[in-house]
Amino acid sequence: MKQNEKIKNEIIKNFGVAYKAFGLSKLMGHIVALLIYSETPVSLEEIAKNLHRSKGPVSQILRRLRDKGLIRRVWQPTSRKDFYEIQPEIFEIAYRNNLELIRSNTRLARHFKNLLSKEKTEDHNTLKLRIEEMEKFYELMEKYHEDFLKAWFKERAKIYK
Repeated sequence: MKQNEKIKNEIIKNFGVAYKAFGLSKLMGHIVALLIYSETPVSLEEIAKNLHRSKGPVSQILRRLRDKGLIRRVWQPTSRKDFYEIQPEIFEIAYRNNLELIRSNTRLARHFKNLLSKEKTEDHNTLKLRIEEMEKFYELMEKYHEDFLKAWFKERAKIYK
């Protein structure tokens, strides 16, 4: 096996493990890894062949990745097939997707805090404290995420100067 193939397989394998650890599909990690590795857009057929998978599951994962804005479909003038590549800011986009989940949790905590604040009784004291903790936790996460993104823009600029 050539060194390039060995590196490619190692990247694919490890992205699958990492995605699985995040509660995502191993196949999703494999596809992202293959697209990160590939210097040129890759067709659905090539992805399926490279990963030894059928086109159906690969197509479903590609659709999910496109919906999340992590990859994009690109047109190739020499073919009628669909080709895919990663979005240039794939890591930032994935991070922002995660940040949106955190913001959703903050909104949820505020919603329940508001509902519970309308109670005039001493009922649900433990729940009120836990919801307050949830709200403060996710507010702080949002702040750190925003600070991180500011720092990330500076770091990314150094990479692509």
